Amino acid sequence: MSTAHHLPHRQSDTTVLQPVRSAAVIVAGVFAVVGVLGFVPGVTRDFADITFAGHHSGAMLLGAFEVSVLHNLVHLAFGAAGMAMARSSKGAREFLLLGGVIYLVLWVYGMVVDYDSRANFVPVNAADNWLHLGLGVAMIATALLFGVKVERTPLGPIDAD
Repeated sequence: MSTAHHLPHRQSDTTVLQPVRSAAVIVAGVFAVVGVLGFVPGVTRDFADITFAGHHSGAMLLGAFEVSVLHNLVHLAFGAAGMAMARSSKGAREFLLLGGVIYLVLWVYGMVVDYDSRANFVPVNAADNWLHLGLGVAMIATALLFGVKVERTPLGPIDAD
């Protein structure tokens, strides 16, 4: 009588990139939640003063971050894009890298724009600027940290980048 040896099924025997997908889903989910919360009176202080776009919006998410309808829609779109891109490890890594770069550009923009000018159409304030810096750095670091290919060998995983 022969005994069959069943090896556990692995999705990929050569590459493991799942943590980057999980990270992208979490980041995208947070963006989606923030986008929704921007439309919730109470969570968004002075919600009656929200405008579609521009620096005249008086609505403040969590009492600190200036938001507008456009700002909230951008968060929702960013969340949806992240969820779609997180379907693959490559897409997840690209979402985190590109999103991180976008947020660093937004940080620079927020540092140079006059808050009371028409150029502040998103709108942003000092709290947004520091959040954008943190998000940009964290997203890029996450993509680089979790987006490293790992090849499996009989002796264990090795980096394959």
